[in-house]
Amino acid sequence: MPIWKVMPRSRKEYTSIVLKGMAMGAADIVPGVSGGTIALISGIYEEFINSLKSMSSALNVLRKKGLIACWKHINGDFLLALFSGIALSLVSLVQFIKYALNEHPILLWSFFFGLILASTYYVAKIISKWNIMNILSFLAGAVLIYYLTSISPTESSIAPWFIFLSGAVAICAMILPGISGAFILVLLGKYAYIIESLSDFDIKTIAFFGAGCITGLISFSHVLSWMLRRYHDLTIAILSGFMLGSLNKIWPWKITLEWGLDRHGEKVSVLDKNVLPFDFPEDPQLITSIFLAFFGFALIVLFESLAKKKAK
Repeated sequence: MPIWKVMPRSRKEYTSIVLKGMAMGAADIVPGVSGGTIALISGIYEEFINSLKSMSSALNVLRKKGLIACWKHINGDFLLALFSGIALSLVSLVQFIKYALNEHPILLWSFFFGLILASTYYVAKIISKWNIMNILSFLAGAVLIYYLTSISPTESSIAPWFIFLSGAVAICAMILPGISGAFILVLLGKYAYIIESLSDFDIKTIAFFGAGCITGLISFSHVLSWMLRRYHDLTIAILSGFMLGSLNKIWPWKITLEWGLDRHGEKVSVLDKNVLPFDFPEDPQLITSIFLAFFGFALIVLFESLAKKKAK
């Protein structure tokens, strides 16, 4: 039986879950960083996936056993704390992330590069045995995400059905470490549109997008839960490969090859190319970038050491 169904949590533990949710929400705003990565780093990934999976049978439990039993069945306290953190982060940090992406993209990407690099190592350490199948799965995951992050974004519809579909597809990526839902929205041509809708509190767009997210979460969580239960090491190998491959998208120094226009007629980059800092046409901010990358790396090392002490 899962530990959260037999051991009640303290207020301090739920506060920690809210903070982890905030970190997931902040990560999901940035194209190239996955909230699933944060969940995996912070040790709540499998509980998150299994809790989402249980929601598909919630109505049946509610009908047969009542509201309290249904709430316990879906691990409601955990999900409420986590999604409260995610929602709080989306509302409070979206303006800051927009500012950082526009005004200090190199520094933001440098921090996340160090964060994901360290995370890849520690997530891969979860695997008990590195056999040939796990190694090939790790490499395949890395190559797949590297390819996906190299694809040029496309223009797309703003019809409600497509907003719903974008939410359903993007949320699947959001719970996969390595490939972010935000980047999937970039590929679908909907990233700027959704970010602006969140900033402007466009209720109609948010409602269709949210409905798609809920649908995608419940359906895709079944697949992930089954894989983690039946092929745990293989699944973790693929997910850690996803994280390694995503470093292609997170590389801080890029030059724009192709420009497009957003819905306000402003220029946005639609195709870019990674370059070395010394080949970057503007100030590469190398010293600050290296510091922030090490800071991101050190944060994961710190979290890992704290988690080990707590486990003892």
